[in-house]
Amino acid sequence: MRLHEFQAKRLLADYGLPTPRGAVAMTAGEAESVARDLGVTPLAVKAQIQAGARGEAGGVRLAHGPAMVRSAAEAMLGQKLSTAQTGEDGLTVRRVYVEEGVKAERQLYLALLVDPAAGGLVLFGAAEGGGDIEERERAGALSRERLPLSVSREPDAGELSAFLARIGLEGALADKAAALVKGLRRAFIELDASLIEINPLAVTAGGDILALDVKMTLDDNALFRHRDLASLRDEDEADRNRLSAHRDQLNFVPLDGDLGLVSNGAGLGLATLDMVKAAGGKPANFMDIRTTATSLDIAHGFALLLDNPSIRALLVNVHGGGMQSCDTIAEGLGVALRRSGRSLPIVVRLAGLNAEFARSRLKNFGCSVIEEPDMGSAAIRAVSVAAGRA
Repeated sequence: MRLHEFQAKRLLADYGLPTPRGAVAMTAGEAESVARDLGVTPLAVKAQIQAGARGEAGGVRLAHGPAMVRSAAEAMLGQKLSTAQTGEDGLTVRRVYVEEGVKAERQLYLALLVDPAAGGLVLFGAAEGGGDIEERERAGALSRERLPLSVSREPDAGELSAFLARIGLEGALADKAAALVKGLRRAFIELDASLIEINPLAVTAGGDILALDVKMTLDDNALFRHRDLASLRDEDEADRNRLSAHRDQLNFVPLDGDLGLVSNGAGLGLATLDMVKAAGGKPANFMDIRTTATSLDIAHGFALLLDNPSIRALLVNVHGGGMQSCDTIAEGLGVALRRSGRSLPIVVRLAGLNAEFARSRLKNFGCSVIEEPDMGSAAIRAVSVAAGRA
């Protein structure tokens, strides 16, 4: 779950994140009122959409005084903002963040994220932050430093000091940055984050460090531990299908192929993806049915695929276990097909708990399926069916 800049700054303030003073506004009048309350100039008026490169797209403007803040907010609110991360359609600006303008002597980059290879946390930093950081890194004009962090213990003081020196922070600045890193690490763990990125981290002439922009992503799968944080989700910007699937106890990722995939278990789902790709197919999605899903939840998941006009066939690869049996998934498929009315070729591989009962459930629902005995043959058959060859 991605957060808006103002939400991330509010959350991370409790963990010692230093930021310019500011407040969010839903209308141009509110933005003008915030500017009067801050009583400084210049001010930054920032469109709150969940995408980077806002400045290049006109989503960040400097204003000198409340009247200019109002004018900038009027120009943004209700308009579509399109960046490289939003696609051509862009995102509608529904709120702006008004904060103190900061003159930065230097702009740095800091990010904390999960290292999937090591299964731990990693801190990234660069001596030159700001826009186009990925492009500059690819072009060889920027080098990002890396420091693995432990979940169970504080960063080693010497290693952290050496890391900060490599991005140009020493002395009192390094002490402040070290405290910041420790606070971000604690926030990352306690809030079940998957990304905290500060870009730019400004160094001021007065020797302070300030986070001018923050991107933060929380792990959706851990929101049951943070009921208060779940309310921060911006449903206007969330992918509706992924959000619907999440509520129905499904892990769902849309892709751009023509073969719909359904499995129970993340590992089985990934293996199914690999087998389909190896057989020359183009998956339309990843879908993992959680053990907590009911047959109606599963029916909603199948409906997402049946409603996708790009999908030409379905591959259902399930292995029943103690917490999710094959017949529950078969019932979900039967309910979805009756509700949809759409007819698609469906290749099914059933194994494990209640596999035989699942076959009878599909028959009772009148489901016409192509059953294969194993994963490999099911993937090959499904790819062939989607291509119109069988």
